[in-house]
Amino acid sequence: MSVFADLGRHPGWPVRLGPIEVRAGTVTLRGPRLFDGSRWSKLRIRDREYLEQWEPTAQEGWDERNATLSWPAQWSSLRAMARRGSTLPFMIMVNGEVAGQITVGNIVRGSLLSAWIGYWVAADRAGGGVATAAVALLTDHAFRDAGLHRLEATVRPENAASIRVLTKSGYREEGLFKRYLDVAGQWRDHLCFALTAEEIPDGLVRRLVARGEARLP
Repeated sequence: MSVFADLGRHPGWPVRLGPIEVRAGTVTLRGPRLFDGSRWSKLRIRDREYLEQWEPTAQEGWDERNATLSWPAQWSSLRAMARRGSTLPFMIMVNGEVAGQITVGNIVRGSLLSAWIGYWVAADRAGGGVATAAVALLTDHAFRDAGLHRLEATVRPENAASIRVLTKSGYREEGLFKRYLDVAGQWRDHLCFALTAEEIPDGLVRRLVARGEARLP
């Protein structure tokens, strides 16, 4: 399921993950590239209403921070953090085309071996199993090849679609973080979901395949 370009000092990146087939098409994950900017910006600006309600508030306006010209700085930052071993950033590809992003971030090693996982998927790919497949691919990779022990995800209680993705993937609800994150201009409560390596010894991808929700080509 994974082929490393250069394991180096930071296991788990760079790497290409997949493929896995779901209703929406063939899903793979790969590292972000400089030339992704135009497609990334088009999706983000087109899907503003769909995405903005769930994402952290920022000083810049939506169009400004998601413009094609803003991508090189974001790409460079993601690549630098990945090289330092603090994040695992990936583009979600469907049938070879960028359809979103998924990231394992704030990686802490030592006795914790923990990180968070976050993602977004284009509106026209929602409901086709793309996000669930991406979460499964990256969770398996984080536990198996990147050597992590625990992943957690935070999501607003109103975000039913994202909660379905996490629960279908096997993440369990651990509690409510009150006024946890500034989203859409207000401090919002978030539910915390988590998973540890011991809970999925065979991996999430195998679970999806066994349930008939995905297929390995």
